[in-house]
Amino acid sequence: MSYTRLLYHIVFRPRSSRPVITIAYEEMLYRYLWGFVKNKGGVLYRIGGMPDHVHMLVQIPPTLALSDFMHDLKLSVNKFMSEHTAEFPDFEGWGKSYCALTCSESVKDSIIEYIRNQKDHHKRTSFRDEYLKLLQENGIAGVESKYLFGE
Repeated sequence: MSYTRLLYHIVFRPRSSRPVITIAYEEMLYRYLWGFVKNKGGVLYRIGGMPDHVHMLVQIPPTLALSDFMHDLKLSVNKFMSEHTAEFPDFEGWGKSYCALTCSESVKDSIIEYIRNQKDHHKRTSFRDEYLKLLQENGIAGVESKYLFGE
């Protein structure tokens, strides 16, 4: 018997960080994402974000590779948003990159609060600065922002 608990703080964004997720329709998108995670056998602890990015705290099953999960998520959500052009008229696809950070149970509640407070957080900090700080704080060095934000 294997015992696992794979918690990830995932951040992803629309292509070119375009602000395509309006407050009026973010709940619709988040409910779709919750259903996607559930259908993959995962658990969504918290979702939130801004018009130009999404944060999720998820637990995924050990039989599912993170890269496969993200590939399938982006394809599925891309199809969903493309079918709802009235709600997401400026959506042109997802950016190539994403950030997925492992986390332990001991920090789960603080990450949930961090995601819950995204709108207040971004009154003081840009997405670019937030993203680069997350990468740096988690030991991801040598990041060139032109590759993260230039697509």
